[in-house]
Amino acid sequence: MTPARTICLGFLLVIGVGTLLLWLPLSTQAPGWNSLLTALFTSTSAVCVTGLSVVDVGTYYSFWGQLILVLLVQIGGLGYMTSMTLLMLLLGRRFRLKDKLAVQQALDQTGMGGVKNLLRSILIATAAIEVLGVLALLPIFTPKFGFWGGLWHSIFHSINSFNNAGFSLFANSFMNYFNSPLLVVTTTGLILLGGIGYQVLLEFYLRFTSKYPDRFAFSLNTKVAVSTTLVLLGMGTVAFWLIEANNPATLGGMNWGERVLAAWFQAVTPRTAGFNTIDIGQMTATGLFFTIVLMFIGASPGGTGGGIKTTTLRVLVRATRAILRGHEEVIIYEREIPPTLIYKAIGVLIGSMSLVLLILSLVSITETEQGFTFLQLFFEVVSAFATVGLSTGITGGLTLSGKLLIILTMYAGRVGVLLLMAALFREPRPLRTHYPEETFLVG
Repeated sequence: MTPARTICLGFLLVIGVGTLLLWLPLSTQAPGWNSLLTALFTSTSAVCVTGLSVVDVGTYYSFWGQLILVLLVQIGGLGYMTSMTLLMLLLGRRFRLKDKLAVQQALDQTGMGGVKNLLRSILIATAAIEVLGVLALLPIFTPKFGFWGGLWHSIFHSINSFNNAGFSLFANSFMNYFNSPLLVVTTTGLILLGGIGYQVLLEFYLRFTSKYPDRFAFSLNTKVAVSTTLVLLGMGTVAFWLIEANNPATLGGMNWGERVLAAWFQAVTPRTAGFNTIDIGQMTATGLFFTIVLMFIGASPGGTGGGIKTTTLRVLVRATRAILRGHEEVIIYEREIPPTLIYKAIGVLIGSMSLVLLILSLVSITETEQGFTFLQLFFEVVSAFATVGLSTGITGGLTLSGKLLIILTMYAGRVGVLLLMAALFREPRPLRTHYPEETFLVG
């Protein structure tokens, strides 16, 4: 049981338990609605913090079903190893070296020092941010649903937002609130805080609470994650404004202020939370393709989002820039990137693209008679892989084979392609033989 296998099997265990709980009659609104496939799909989507659903969770599941769903999202957002380790610490269990190794791999940390303190910080930060999200959403939902109903809606959507899951108690997500600045700012803020990574949040907290903030230096990971995220958000907002401005079904019928809110929200939600304030199915082909690109990139490492991660993109871009300029070193913020990190970024990109293309090919075969376009299927597969949850509205119409393929894609996207490969195959061994070096033509 290597750390990679522990993490992968742990996610499967939580998905299995969630499936059984959501399959119970008390979890659904009406008798006979407890379909095993629906429970499996919803449980996988929740644990993998995706948000894709074959049913309307607001009307299909009872309060207990919705409570189970939001607990699965919370466990999935924290990660299996983080959740289990926090439970061990609360119960006073001994924190073994094997557990530290698994947590280190799950959180993508370079060392094991201070793992306990990091886990406590993650728990405190998660609770504090989600509570603030609930308080900010209360004024939006309480006038319509009363205090208790508004409180539950606030809790449900705050947890889903911070954990970058796209489940909503509304059939059309947040389309009825597209012109609400408070909801847009609160939801997007929670999405960004959850997707930026716990290490980044911790460093910013230490910076603002330090007695000597001028002496506090951010790590390279924080600099790369934050700067890349800001660039993607700015480009995404402008791009969606320009692409969808003349589309009457999305931004075309809105005034200037509403367009700003909708374009900003649409640029944030592929980070990877599946909420939407416009009808995704009515977007232009260009808008859908641009959303696919943003979804594939995803959030930052150590956070609750999926995708290949912003740092992976930055390393690949800088490596390409170095090659084009004839440089042998890849430099980011006056720091040289080691070759192993570049190899890992290339492996993540190739592995992720291979998985998406394989699943897309299979889904195209299984859904031939369903009448879905290639772009719709492409959008659905990337949304599942990047654990986004956005959909053009075809999820419920997929065949049994198509749904099972999407379930597999969500799982692979949550645990990570490299981690999944490490779990399936034996641990790599160092090469004992070194071969002579020789070059050949490339490009």
